Amino acid sequence: MKIFQKGFNYSQDGSGNRLVYHLQGCNMKCPWCANPEGMEPDGVIMADSEWILESVCPHGAIKGTHVDRDMCRTCKKKECITEHNTKGMYLSYEEETPKEVFREACANEMMFYDGGGVTFTGGEATMQFKELKEVLHMLKDHGIHTAIETNGAHHRLPELFALIDELIIDCKHCSAGKHEQYTGVPCGGILRNIREASARHPKLHVRVPLIGGVNDSPDDLKDFLTFFEEIKGDNVTFEVLAYHEFGRKKWEACGWEYKMTTDAYVKDEVLKKFRESVALLGCHYKRT
Repeated sequence: MKIFQKGFNYSQDGSGNRLVYHLQGCNMKCPWCANPEGMEPDGVIMADSEWILESVCPHGAIKGTHVDRDMCRTCKKKECITEHNTKGMYLSYEEETPKEVFREACANEMMFYDGGGVTFTGGEATMQFKELKEVLHMLKDHGIHTAIETNGAHHRLPELFALIDELIIDCKHCSAGKHEQYTGVPCGGILRNIREASARHPKLHVRVPLIGGVNDSPDDLKDFLTFFEEIKGDNVTFEVLAYHEFGRKKWEACGWEYKMTTDAYVKDEVLKKFRESVALLGCHYKRT
């Protein structure tokens, strides 16, 4: 399994204290992504200006703290990471087998308090479907609480329902055209998976990342409420999250331009309107 980040987190990625694995690769290209280093399935070479050394590149692509990414893209040997092990230039992910992940989780069982366990997120966890399914089987058989945080797009997602104790799915847009415009992927399959999860899964949490100019209009709210009316139930909770730009420095470390502007910040009154409207619909609102 390609893992670009792992560590403990309390309640934000499932109930209780959780060991969270961020899996490499995503099928979407959201420009507001907080973990852009997890987008490319084959990873990306990260550059940390505080630790970067010109000497790790024999081709002269590094000048001071600047990295010539055009030169990097044509480099075949990647000496900066294949011949050097530094904090300045490094591949975004490391690899572990599903069995190694399972053993690591077992070794940390005492930390899974308040209903905690293991969460897989991304990137997009289901991009590594075979390995994800394998490790979920092992965790479930051992009695460790499992959760995944997903964009909901994978067509085989329902196969995992029985292995997941807590299912968290993003709902970014209910308009197929707009969803594809902003993420690169239509939302038909996502809405279908959310509908199926609401009917079959015992604990579904639906999150809306609210982005200014993307999905925060009155018409967008109307579309969300129409869909939420359809899927609400005792097993489904909802949450509206405000845009942030915590990923900006990561985009720069990847050598990519962060294109979101201050217009992406959602006004307080709009955020409040969305949250209150969801609650007034009779949906179970849950803040994480």
